[in-house]
Amino acid sequence: MADDKQEGKRAQRATSNVFAAFSQTQVQEFKEAFTMIDQNRDGFIDVEDLKDMYASLGRQPTDKELQEMLKESPGPLNFTAFLQIFGERLTGSDPEDALRNAFKMFDDANTGMLDEEYFKDLMKNMGDNFSEEEIRQTWKEAPISAGKLDYNKFTNLIKRGKDDE
Repeated sequence: MADDKQEGKRAQRATSNVFAAFSQTQVQEFKEAFTMIDQNRDGFIDVEDLKDMYASLGRQPTDKELQEMLKESPGPLNFTAFLQIFGERLTGSDPEDALRNAFKMFDDANTGMLDEEYFKDLMKNMGDNFSEEEIRQTWKEAPISAGKLDYNKFTNLIKRGKDDE
């Protein structure tokens, strides 16, 4: 019984630390992302939620791949566990790599390029939903050639600003 109480205190302490690691705005943004992924709105992300989310992006990972993703959570993937995983990722990795890996997730052929129209569609319809004007501003600087966005150069541009070619 004492172990259960100790475990509860440890879980509570971990929870409070997770929320303290982010600003209120960041927590709200993570909550929005969590809600987008939690397709059935049961408060937990499971394989079916991930399938639905990926299907909305035109992707179909295998059940094995989805199970591997969920294994990163120490238990059921609720919002607190979701925040904890992101907290570990953000403090444990280079944000530039995280951004590049986010782009890479949509690059099935692993070419370092994304179709311009596909990327525009993602910007309009996923996450923060960019306006036409925001996309137009982004495209002024984006490294696009022959209808393809070079996301490695784009990541460098976002993280370091314009390079001195």
